Amino acid sequence: MSNALAIAHVSQALALLIENNLLPEIDMAVSVETRKPPPDPPADPTINVFLYQVTPNVSLRNSDLITRASDGTLLKRAVAALDLHYVISAYGEENELVGQRLIGSVVRTLHEIPILPRDVIETAGQRPYLAGSDLLDSPQHVRFTPQVMDVDETSKLWGMLYQTPYALSVVYTATLVLIDGRERPVDARPVERSSVRVLPFGAPPGATGSGDGARDGAPGGGAAGEAGAPRTGAPGPARKTTAGKPPARPRKATATETAKKSASRTTAKRPPKATSKATSKTTSKAAAQTEAETEAEAEAQTAAEKAVQTTPGAPAETTSGTPSGTPSKSLPKPKTPSKTTSKAAVRRPRGSAAKGAADEES
Repeated sequence: MSNALAIAHVSQALALLIENNLLPEIDMAVSVETRKPPPDPPADPTINVFLYQVTPNVSLRNSDLITRASDGTLLKRAVAALDLHYVISAYGEENELVGQRLIGSVVRTLHEIPILPRDVIETAGQRPYLAGSDLLDSPQHVRFTPQVMDVDETSKLWGMLYQTPYALSVVYTATLVLIDGRERPVDARPVERSSVRVLPFGAPPGATGSGDGARDGAPGGGAAGEAGAPRTGAPGPARKTTAGKPPARPRKATATETAKKSASRTTAKRPPKATSKATSKTTSKAAAQTEAETEAEAEAQTAAEKAVQTTPGAPAETTSGTPSGTPSKSLPKPKTPSKTTSKAAVRRPRGSAAKGAADEES
């Protein structure tokens, strides 16, 4: 963490880093300045380090929320996370390609040393206008990353520099610079007592780490563990319930258990099958009774026909079924006698037979 002088301190340290690493390719005196590119290009070898934009860091922009206690006491200091965007341009004799040689030296230095060294930060902080900067105490390192800009973005960048001609340049981003707030938070209270509990793997939340509780909490413990391996020695003391611990949460039913419960409820609501069984028994009895009546009627009709044929004095029938000496007439189709009719038909032949026998005796 650092104060508000961190931005200027990074710019000065970047210029010092480039100046200290020009050798051995550049053997001439080069001026490294931290200002805007000049409207009139200088003739002497010059490198300009210009900070043209400061943006909040995307990944840490929401980590600077101020946290206070219920009484308003500050618990966490506000922190601003920033990214610094630099354009580095080079000037010199065009015939000797001084500008291109200087840009090559800059690219080589920042690619070889992408993180701002501590000794360079300390040396840059010795400037009188940077007195009071605490960038050296910040645990966060500053890294330089090259940025790619097309022709359109480059023209916009140099177009905002009023009356400044374009020069060969490269663009780098310095990340991450943290700036702290001025208010210091209250120190946290010291730890009065520390306790460490060791629980076996798979133990429930309410299990303790020793004694019978550990055995009950372990997989296969409890009654199953006691049944699998006999216990030796005197039984241990009863487990004590730790005060202040919340009760263990009930285990949620799985999908299989829920389906079994719903199936058992549906089976309990179904009506008994006694009614259907009684109905089937009644139907079978009625069918048997109807069949017996039909057989009795058929037997009665057969007996009546035999009695009529054996009665004396009855006219003989021809082959066609009509009595001899009488014209053949179509006899009506006999109806199927009911139960009452069949009984009368059985009794009638017997009376007519007795009458015929009395006539013969007389």
